[in-house]
Amino acid sequence: MTGLHALGFDDAPFDRAWRGDVPVFGAAYAGRTLHGVVSGRVRRDGRNSTAELARLTTAAGEHVRLVLLQGIALAGFNVVDIHALHAATGRPVLVVARRAPRLDAVRTALLTHVPGGAQKWRLVQAAGEMEACAGVWVQRAGLNLEDAAQALTALTVTGRIPEPLRAAHLIAGGVTRGSSRGQRV
Repeated sequence: MTGLHALGFDDAPFDRAWRGDVPVFGAAYAGRTLHGVVSGRVRRDGRNSTAELARLTTAAGEHVRLVLLQGIALAGFNVVDIHALHAATGRPVLVVARRAPRLDAVRTALLTHVPGGAQKWRLVQAAGEMEACAGVWVQRAGLNLEDAAQALTALTVTGRIPEPLRAAHLIAGGVTRGSSRGQRV
């Protein structure tokens, strides 16, 4: 899998009180080399992340073979339906997290503070339990755990986060704040 073409997405930093659209950036990689960047916008705590990521994946080109997300939600609680994203793009989707989420806290936040929270909680549940894989935690649609581990190993250079996600994170911070400030991903 050394020549794996992958697209990693991350959202830009935003103020806690912000209620509008939030920029989202995708870093397209061929193996461990950056080949392109896509950008879009999703609504803070909204419901358009799946459609926007499908649009951006298509825009990135047919060479993309894997979609990577750093967490299952963008722009606060704009939860991605990973199975619908997989179906819409025909590409496997791999959600990556440094540590297993505190699902009780996520559930409480969604059900008590977020419009449409019950439906978003169902999307989190439908994504399945997070599994330990290659030093991180993952949820997946369209690929098995062994393929997920191979992809993570092939795409990771520094630390535990694969390069497409690391680059998307740095790009998002740099574009939004003027510099990435060496943020940890």
